[in-house]
Amino acid sequence: MAYRRVLLKLSGEALMGDQGYGIDPAIVQSIAKDVVEVVSGGTQLAIVVGGGNIFRGLKGSAAGMDRATADYVGMLATVMNAITLQDGLERAGVPTRVQSAISMQEVAEPYIRRRAIRHLEKGRVVIFGAGCGNPFFTTDTTAALRAAEINADVIFKATKVDGVYDKDPAKHSDAVRYETLTFLDVLSGELEVMDSTAIALCKDNAIPIVVFDLFGSGNIGRAVAGEPIGTSIVPAARR
Repeated sequence: MAYRRVLLKLSGEALMGDQGYGIDPAIVQSIAKDVVEVVSGGTQLAIVVGGGNIFRGLKGSAAGMDRATADYVGMLATVMNAITLQDGLERAGVPTRVQSAISMQEVAEPYIRRRAIRHLEKGRVVIFGAGCGNPFFTTDTTAALRAAEINADVIFKATKVDGVYDKDPAKHSDAVRYETLTFLDVLSGELEVMDSTAIALCKDNAIPIVVFDLFGSGNIGRAVAGEPIGTSIVPAARR
């Protein structure tokens, strides 16, 4: 494998597949199959999962909820996804730990950086739930933060599209996919990859990002193996 330690960011929407809500068991099984291959190859894998398939804080806020309250509800949704994903991975034979930024000791460990790193060194997959534990921050920002904390080599963002485009490919047939971008390209072009806080964190810590399609069979393994896939976002010096 091309990377020693990676952080995989899974969107909540990707987990629901073609359903309008919730979690598609077939998607979880597909992810588990790919993760088995990655971990058996010796790569240490951490995961941050979103909660948009169950509840999205911004939508709750737009509907009249207090923004902080809505974000906390969204954090709880990410824990539900994390526990479900843990079940799927362990049924596939992958030892997994869920660490939550909000204390709920009956179902998850508290987030402790050194413990997370130790789990990774022992070959366990660590799933980070409840975002970073604070409202007003996205799970993309959490992914950037946790990647920096555990010294990850790269962030893989697995989504419903196969990379970063100059405009929405679902609405524009002439949309062009980028193969490589710099952090400054993303920030100055206001491209919808991650929020600006997450991009700035990755830029400051020189953590590259690879955006690719989650639904392609074996794509997680291909990304970890270093194959050209999706769109790579790198520091200017490495472009």
